[in-house]
Amino acid sequence: MRNPRLALAVTALVAALPFITGCVPAVIATGATVGVMSAQDRRSTGVQTDDEGIEWKAAQSVPERYAAASHLNFTSFNQRLLITGEVPGEEARIAIGEHAAKVLGVKEVINETAVGPASSLSARSNDSYITSKVKARLVDEKNISANHIKVVTENGIVYLMGIVTERESKVAVAVARTTEGVRKVINVMQVMSDAEIQRLSTFPSAGDSPAAAPQPAPQPAPVESR
Repeated sequence: MRNPRLALAVTALVAALPFITGCVPAVIATGATVGVMSAQDRRSTGVQTDDEGIEWKAAQSVPERYAAASHLNFTSFNQRLLITGEVPGEEARIAIGEHAAKVLGVKEVINETAVGPASSLSARSNDSYITSKVKARLVDEKNISANHIKVVTENGIVYLMGIVTERESKVAVAVARTTEGVRKVINVMQVMSDAEIQRLSTFPSAGDSPAAAPQPAPQPAPVESR
């Protein structure tokens, strides 16, 4: 005699199979995408992990007496630590930089903090919007791989980090300085020769073949190098 409950359970399982199996490729695809992005990074996986740890440790290293009155961002790329934001005074700026330099793994500190009141939420929101625009334009740029450039924006100033060739550096700077809303570009990218980059790259870069430089927009933002 047939078991009606068993039959109902089997029917439900069969009906759900397309949805269950459909989830598996999605999970695999997501993992594969993250893996490819990591592999395309010119940093080793160990350095990528170190950079994440450095950012967290540097944030924890801020002296308590300055923490409440400061707005700080810590961005580490290839163990070079960029500090941006606002601090209450010059003494605080120096102390925060010195403490960050003591974090294990940090090879260089680029202290770009400014003395002044913490930025408003609207200013930070605008900075996030500028960062997204620069990143989107880097993705659209055919002469460079956006995976090799890290973009940080503070008070309308765009900081570019990454491991790039001289040509890639020029393309990234041209893209950033002609993006609407950018007040200035600070170039903190590490420039290496084509041969050095080739040794670091697991996959070919989107910018391996020469191409014409992008057309600059009127009145581009000024550029500084660190």
